Amino acid sequence: MGTPSSQIPAITPARTALIVMHYQTDILGLFPSVAPSLLPNTRKLCDAARAKGVGVYFANLRFSAGYPEVSPSNKNGQGIKRLGLFIDDGTAPELGQQADEPLIIAHRASVFFGTGLEARLCARGIDSLILVGIASTGVVLSSVAYASDADFHLYTVKDCCYDPDQVVHEHLFATAFDSRTTVLSLADASMLLA
Repeated sequence: MGTPSSQIPAITPARTALIVMHYQTDILGLFPSVAPSLLPNTRKLCDAARAKGVGVYFANLRFSAGYPEVSPSNKNGQGIKRLGLFIDDGTAPELGQQADEPLIIAHRASVFFGTGLEARLCARGIDSLILVGIASTGVVLSSVAYASDADFHLYTVKDCCYDPDQVVHEHLFATAFDSRTTVLSLADASMLLA
């Protein structure tokens, strides 16, 4: 379920970026049952954005050995540290990341916190973002909240987002995401990028 096509605001490709968040091998490895549907959906979205001239950016959670970037007071960070992941994994190869598509490395749930992503986007005149990611309660929620406060025009593509808590996932798309973004299905997004 998305926004009726007659109500989807048009994009200007040169001023729009697709941000693919946490589509990385360690995270997809945590959710093997959903990877077979998420990866083709998101590859289709990436390819449509590329064909339309929309910049594609990837953002991965990454830490150095020993997790020196994780504060003892950061509860989420401590949970990540216990997993022992996100040190040497990479972007899911199924998405076909191109050599000119930036990879943003984040140490927190938001892809904007401490990364310089906002400055890069603004330097290119980008004011509209299409956001997709894993998980909805983590990177998507944190990044939508920040980008909304930073006055970006936002779209989220529900078919390219996932959360292991499907009840909260559905609730976020019906509430917090719907109030801050234009929520799209993959079909909506494909029409937007046609």
